Amino acid sequence: MPFVLVGVNHKTCPLEVRENFFVQATEKDLLLAEFKNDPRVLAAIVISTCNRTEIYADLLEADPSIILDRFFAVKGLSLSAGLDKYFYIRYERGVVEHLFRVVTGLDSMILGEKQILGQVKCAVAWSQQEQMMNRTFNILTNMAIETGKKVRRDTLIDYGGSSISWAAVTEAQNILGTLQGKTVLVMGSGKMGFLAVQELRNKGVEKIYIMNRTHDKALALAEQCGAQAVMFWQIKEALERSDVCICSTGAPHYLVDKELMQQVMYARPDREFAVIDIAVPRNIDPHVSVIPGVTLLSVDGLSQTVLDTKAKRVAAVDQAEKIICSKIRELYKALDKAAAFELMNEPGVSQEVGSLFVYE
Repeated sequence: MPFVLVGVNHKTCPLEVRENFFVQATEKDLLLAEFKNDPRVLAAIVISTCNRTEIYADLLEADPSIILDRFFAVKGLSLSAGLDKYFYIRYERGVVEHLFRVVTGLDSMILGEKQILGQVKCAVAWSQQEQMMNRTFNILTNMAIETGKKVRRDTLIDYGGSSISWAAVTEAQNILGTLQGKTVLVMGSGKMGFLAVQELRNKGVEKIYIMNRTHDKALALAEQCGAQAVMFWQIKEALERSDVCICSTGAPHYLVDKELMQQVMYARPDREFAVIDIAVPRNIDPHVSVIPGVTLLSVDGLSQTVLDTKAKRVAAVDQAEKIICSKIRELYKALDKAAAFELMNEPGVSQEVGSLFVYE
């Protein structure tokens, strides 16, 4: 059956547009439900991160409008607005090659970043839960994830720091000169926030405040990391005490605007403030960057912080590409073998064979 990919990423779409395409959890459920109710869609996975939103599908016919129409409807966007110009479309082997490059970190903003492998695994598990995986996609995603592990195990593609959280902390240190003895406010206690806290501890940060919409989650992370949880209504006071703010929440709007930041800087004159917004959609009003003493960076500005590790990673690309080519050959052999089974296209097959292709 035809493989089709529709997506946007940091290469094709600027952040201010890309953030409109980010798929929240409830939207992902709705989108997969829409696909499930369409007999033309045999399987689908939705990957949505700070750097990309991609929908991979196994269709009865190679028609990307099947995907785009439902995606734009779920997002409440109009195709007539011309936003579809930011999307790239891949077919058949092009889909396979792109997925393998994504899962190995070759297509990431930060070459070789580790998080994308886990994000792909989560996307696959989500589709399995929603019964939107068939035998073909089980084989495809299993082989892709296996390839992602092998490339990281056998090459230096992820040498040094690679996560956006690592880059955020590194850039904050570059801005201030040192993080030793500094105070940092981390907004968001999810995976990105957790990784940021770990990196901050390694840099000798004196005090870390953690803020989250669900305060119990902030308390849990604070207890785990020796930090202090603060409530959202304390945001002004927490900012005034801090030298760095790293924001990685799932809020769909700005949490810190220009007026609030002006008040904060008035209360703490003659002190630099590094504001790193790694949330998508953005949580920090970009206009705070004009306030004296404030340096603001967003996701698209962080790739420069890994230049010192780039040489070894780039040197590993050729080796990674060879592994990918070998694994793609294995994939097509497996798909040819699977095509021999008449049950492949019968109802219920994806549930029956799902356990045959296990990934960890």
